[in-house]
Amino acid sequence: MSYQALAMDLIARTERAVEQVAGLSAHTGITFKVEDIVDAVERDLPADYPAPAADGSLSRRNVIQSMAEDILSGAMYADPA
Repeated sequence: MSYQALAMDLIARTERAVEQVAGLSAHTGITFKVEDIVDAVERDLPADYPAPAADGSLSRRNVIQSMAEDILSGAMYADPA
């Protein structure tokens, strides 16, 4: 899988997790943290899903967290000006 395809797949998985966690929060009134979204994405990943290089500078959880924050803030969809 190419890096671009991997990024697009992870974005789609993160968007689904945001919808699920935020929807559950809206229905129950229980607040959530971005960490809850990260956990939901991680639980849904296949065991052999690629992770960033093991040099310790960037973990998959960090990437998912950044994506989730950008989705929640709308930055993921903002037009670059």
